[in-house]
Amino acid sequence: IVDRRGGGGGAIVDGGGNIIGSGIFISPKGVLEHAGSVGLSLIVWVLGGGICALGSMCYAELGVTIPKSGGDYSYVTEIFGGLVGFLLLWSAVLIMYPTTLAVIALTFSNYVLQPAFQDCVPPYMATRLLSTICILFLTWVNCSSVRWATRIQDVFTVAKLLALGLIIVVGLVQICRGYGDNLVPSVAFEFLKEPSVGQVALAFLQASFAFSGWNFLNYVTEEVVEPRKNLPRAIYISIPLVTLVYTLTNIAYFSSMTPEELLASNAVAVTFGEKLLGMFSWVMPISVALSTFGGINGYLFTSSRLCFSGAREGHLPYLLAMIHLKNCTPIPALLLCCIATIFILCIGETHNLINYVSFINYLSYGVTIAALLYLRWKKPNIMRPIKVNLLIPISYMVFWAVLLGFSMYSEPVVCGLGMVIMLTGVPVYFLGVVWKNKPKWVYSTLGESTSTAPSADFLGPSCMGPFLSLSFLFGALPVWLSSCLGVFLSGCLPVWAFLVWAISCVDTSCVDTSCLGVFLSGVFLSWPLPV
Repeated sequence: IVDRRGGGGGAIVDGGGNIIGSGIFISPKGVLEHAGSVGLSLIVWVLGGGICALGSMCYAELGVTIPKSGGDYSYVTEIFGGLVGFLLLWSAVLIMYPTTLAVIALTFSNYVLQPAFQDCVPPYMATRLLSTICILFLTWVNCSSVRWATRIQDVFTVAKLLALGLIIVVGLVQICRGYGDNLVPSVAFEFLKEPSVGQVALAFLQASFAFSGWNFLNYVTEEVVEPRKNLPRAIYISIPLVTLVYTLTNIAYFSSMTPEELLASNAVAVTFGEKLLGMFSWVMPISVALSTFGGINGYLFTSSRLCFSGAREGHLPYLLAMIHLKNCTPIPALLLCCIATIFILCIGETHNLINYVSFINYLSYGVTIAALLYLRWKKPNIMRPIKVNLLIPISYMVFWAVLLGFSMYSEPVVCGLGMVIMLTGVPVYFLGVVWKNKPKWVYSTLGESTSTAPSADFLGPSCMGPFLSLSFLFGALPVWLSSCLGVFLSGCLPVWAFLVWAISCVDTSCVDTSCLGVFLSGVFLSWPLPV
């Protein structure tokens, strides 16, 4: 569908390589926790896919009516103007992408560390340290080469499909052998707690995290071959397929795990593998860890390009529109995404972060669909190669209003904080974008020029000094985070940084000593990676 003939190394369409992302290994626990029963959680997964189908059909109309790459940001800016478009960009840069990266990185850490902490939850410091190392390493890869980043994405997508295929096949075998008691309707709809509309709304938010990516083809609309034919085709094939895969994966989980076991598990796929795969249970944590590793790589790629695009349009500091002279990679944008992600890693818990990012995601989707309805009203005669029935965007908006309304009622702090952060973009927009005659020192600080700037600048290796002299900030950070950043920014990131992890884990009462020995032996295999 995507024409890559004009690209140098290709592009990554979304954070998981395609719509089937790493969220399916993260969200089932949150969906069940809020839905309260096996049956209702499966209904949430199916309906979540249906809602994505409605939204994606609306995006298909927008994609061919306004044939610009950039997705939501481009459409809203075109229809509602710069302020609303900037707020979407602002929330994506500050909330959506860094929070999604933090969630996937924490999931990666949990799946890697779970075999070493079989009888307890991995320590807070260990998961944050390993997540930080992963983020820093992949930031280095993306700064070094676009080709390396795309190669990683291609390879690690296979691991994700392998893990999902294994879970579904093993689960169906269990059901055929008569082990599906949790799926019998009389048992499936036994609620662990009294359900409420607000909790069901939060269950939809948890599921939407796994479905995120359905709108990412619109980010490369200009590269799509025959979008009038291929955008609807992608929707009609991918959305039902993804919904089927996600539903079957959850059915497989419940074929061998009780709701209580699933809620108690810190890594659902690992627990599933330990119960059913026996001596081959090691396959599951490795497959999921590889999948989430690829997901982090993809989100770093796309989030940095969004920062780059926003800066090129004048909605972000022009410094973020600079690229490396030799590698042709947006290093300032990548470093911004990396730092924002590490900050969020320090302040949030996985499922709260999912509610946080999903609320902002749905807010953005709703604004974009509202832009479609507004365009239908203001310009009814504009050329629309694809024109969906008006009931589709209206139905989506009704669901959107109900979902966000009850989500704010159930989680006022999380949702309210997201709204506040988004609205902080209003004064930033007027000070940074609308105010044209700023003092010269402001332009020099942001890397801009008071004269008319070219469409693209280049950042050579000699310009990296300001980014490598951030040591004055380290005193305000935790010791383990300062160590990771110091090692990375000084030009050397040992691949086997588990030595720091081992030293920091003072509570070894539940550590698998054999795994710890493997981690420590890796120290002798470390080597420096020049930035």
